[in-house]
Amino acid sequence: MNVASVLRRRFARPPEPVRAVVHASPDPDERVLAWGALVRGQGWLVATSRGLRVVPADLPLDRAADVGVLRWHEVGSARWSATNDGGGTFTVSALTEVEPGVQAREPAERHALGDAGDLPAVVRRRVDQTVVASRRAPLPRGGGVVLVARRVPGQAVREWTVVFDDDADRSDPEAREVARRRLAEAVAADQPD
Repeated sequence: MNVASVLRRRFARPPEPVRAVVHASPDPDERVLAWGALVRGQGWLVATSRGLRVVPADLPLDRAADVGVLRWHEVGSARWSATNDGGGTFTVSALTEVEPGVQAREPAERHALGDAGDLPAVVRRRVDQTVVASRRAPLPRGGGVVLVARRVPGQAVREWTVVFDDDADRSDPEAREVARRRLAEAVAADQPD
């Protein structure tokens, strides 16, 4: 991509459906940070100040408020695999709370982009900004858990959660007890004296 193309892209306005979705947001301060064009004219993958949105190309503008957002602190992973033509694939896994303090990974969604623009760098930065601390802890019968402290908009304190490597371990009483203990230790170590 030549310099003129980069500058044109940097100062371009988002497509009209993308602008409509952000305008319809319940958050009046939400803004578009970056977007990438999905392949085959399917729409756009959009990074906003609130999170990640998939905006379909055929979205009726009066339905813009129906487009959901995966908030940054709910992104479990977002892996970017670039191609040589400015595109690539984002594989995104969301986290969902299955019980207080315990999250599970949703099945990964793949988004193939023909033109990614600044989207990969923006997504990486935004997800990284939510993670305050992250550490792994092994479980007695193998596998492990990830203990994560995240910044959540509107909350003064960090939110600590546990994510099991294998969802089956959540039903194992011994694994649950180890995870509960490790989480309590992490939270206690995070408290100011």
